[in-house]
Amino acid sequence: MQVKHGDRVKVHYTLKDAGGQVIETSREFTPIEFTVGKGNVIPGFEKGIVGMKTNELKTITIPPDEAYGVHDINKVFEFERKNAPNDFDPRIGDTIRMHRPDGKTVPVTVMAVSDKCFTMDANHPLAGKELVFDLELMEIVTAESK
Repeated sequence: MQVKHGDRVKVHYTLKDAGGQVIETSREFTPIEFTVGKGNVIPGFEKGIVGMKTNELKTITIPPDEAYGVHDINKVFEFERKNAPNDFDPRIGDTIRMHRPDGKTVPVTVMAVSDKCFTMDANHPLAGKELVFDLELMEIVTAESK
């Protein structure tokens, strides 16, 4: 039986950047479980699972537009020090949560620090990157009923 939209699956994965550097893996934990077509994982990951059989191994390459999107320069902004709390002292590369005007929080990465401001990036850290996944379909938990 092959995976199709609507199937609930368990998948082990290893995520690598285009240079082969491992970013994360499920191998140290339990496989991820999700329903194909529900949008719980990035679109390219779902596409890569469709058609796989139990115990099949596969490597897929996902372009940015099917992963975390292209890097949007409009999501890079400066946050003035005068608007920050006195104890606010992030370092370059730190990911922090900032409050939007509507009260929701958004994770941002500190890109630069100066005497006057902090340069922040609200893009997903993997935005604009081509991703490589090594996949292993462990199980089709439930198949779509017809």
